[in-house]
Amino acid sequence: MSMEHPGPGHGVDAGCTVRGEHLPSHPWWQCRACGLPWPCDQAKNALLTEYEGNSIGLSLYLAACLHAAIDDLRGLRNTDGCVDVFDRFLGWTKQRAGTQRMTATDPSPLPEETGS
Repeated sequence: MSMEHPGPGHGVDAGCTVRGEHLPSHPWWQCRACGLPWPCDQAKNALLTEYEGNSIGLSLYLAACLHAAIDDLRGLRNTDGCVDVFDRFLGWTKQRAGTQRMTATDPSPLPEETGS
């Protein structure tokens, strides 16, 4: 699955654009293929593959999607519980970060993080 990301000069205003089978359906941000909240597990796996070695880029992309989703969802329901929306879009990246190897695009760990 290929993902299309906003290019230079295109931020949140350009929206969160993706291509492939597991796409978000606006304004509810449900997966068009499986009906689960987007990003579903298949979309997460595709994003991890697309952004392999660039966890910062993945986080920035998902933050733009989060912002667009909040704008969409604000008019549809009470968004007082934004923690679940944050976890849905960005929280899972931290949980899976431990399974990915450190790369040159990731910051070097601090001595206290390595136990030195």
